[in-house]
Amino acid sequence: MGRNYENIEVYRLAYSFVLEVYKIIKLYPQSEENNIASQLRRSSVSIVLNIAEGSAKASRKEFVHFLNTAFASAKEVEVLLKLSRDLGFLEQELYNKMYKLLDELNAKLYMFIRNVESKITGQKRTFFQKFENKD
Repeated sequence: MGRNYENIEVYRLAYSFVLEVYKIIKLYPQSEENNIASQLRRSSVSIVLNIAEGSAKASRKEFVHFLNTAFASAKEVEVLLKLSRDLGFLEQELYNKMYKLLDELNAKLYMFIRNVESKITGQKRTFFQKFENKD
């Protein structure tokens, strides 16, 4: 089913986000190089890589699996950014900027996943259904 990942908007957003993450990592103390900074790099890169890898999969179902993995990595990044702020590695203003970029990425990724899921014959929402049916 090969898709050109570079034509996927959420891929481009994720790619830009990774570039921003690499800029802020330079602000982290050397003592965090093998801790939060390293994990933040890996999890942000995981978002974009899973979108690209999933785009090459043969079926939409497989693609959705990789998109869900990208979404989970984005949630990991969210926690790492909060920890970075609370531990004093990121000032509030920079945290707000990064969080806004990540929130936009997450929202668009979520909608993209829903769109791809809707094209799978007989596919029920599984992963996100638990978040949507809150009464």
